[in-house]
Amino acid sequence: MSRSEPSIERPQTVGQALQYCSEALENSDVFFGHGTDNAWDEAMQMVLAIAELPLDSGEGVLPHPLDDKAMVRLRELLHRRITEHLPLPYLLGRAWFAGLEFRCDQRALIPRSPIAELILNGFQPWYSGAGPSRILDLCCGGGCIGLAAAHYFPDAHVDLLDIDSAALDLARENAQFLGLEDRVTIIESDLFEALAAVRYDLILSNPPYVDAADLAAMPAEFFHEPERALGCGADGLDLTRRILSSAGAFLRDSGLLIVEVGNSWTTLEDAYPQVPFTWVEFEHGGEGVFTLTAQELQEFSTSWRELSL
Repeated sequence: MSRSEPSIERPQTVGQALQYCSEALENSDVFFGHGTDNAWDEAMQMVLAIAELPLDSGEGVLPHPLDDKAMVRLRELLHRRITEHLPLPYLLGRAWFAGLEFRCDQRALIPRSPIAELILNGFQPWYSGAGPSRILDLCCGGGCIGLAAAHYFPDAHVDLLDIDSAALDLARENAQFLGLEDRVTIIESDLFEALAAVRYDLILSNPPYVDAADLAAMPAEFFHEPERALGCGADGLDLTRRILSSAGAFLRDSGLLIVEVGNSWTTLEDAYPQVPFTWVEFEHGGEGVFTLTAQELQEFSTSWRELSL
């Protein structure tokens, strides 16, 4: 869509509402980082949701009228977004990840991992095994990573695992919403502790990884998300160390571990200077996602044990 619509105090169409919302957001101190990175894209999500129009609508919807009820709702959302700094997906109750719509609320982080790009690309060229039949989403939160994997790999069974029962309730709701409940298993566990003797082709994880300093300095929007899903010790890597020390026992010989650690990636490399982490480069943005094969996890098993104590 273009930005040609004039600014107006009483918007009556989708196009006018887009300009109105984007200007209000640009003139505020909100932070963009939960599905959008600018005011215009966020205004589009807000207005199209209120107008009950598809997110991929073209310019043809700009003259679409908004009734009084829609405008009242739009003003309410915009006011809360600006004054309370609530991320838009929480206000809308939904978020998009890997091309899929998910239920979204404050029981779990808002979906936004670059692992979505890996899923859409079939984990190539990093995964070299046979078509995955068993996948684990470790620290799954609301389930977006594991459920997206289940959607795009219809021959795979996916386990969704988290320590937070409330987050798992949301994951269960998302599984039902996407019609995937028969192909996923919900597991409450502190990392691998509740798992039986099972081996996975892929272990995917977006664990808490924000260090203490970054957590304290985060914009207000992030404080609406569960703190335990963001911060993870002084250097952000408490859970990642535990994952590295245990994951090898749950991977098939051809298996692959994929973990997001965000901007804690330099700290991780400093902690394990001898380990050849493969850092994924993303076409659509994002960083701090590494891969390790089952063989590499086994090769450096002594290092994992030493630094996880």
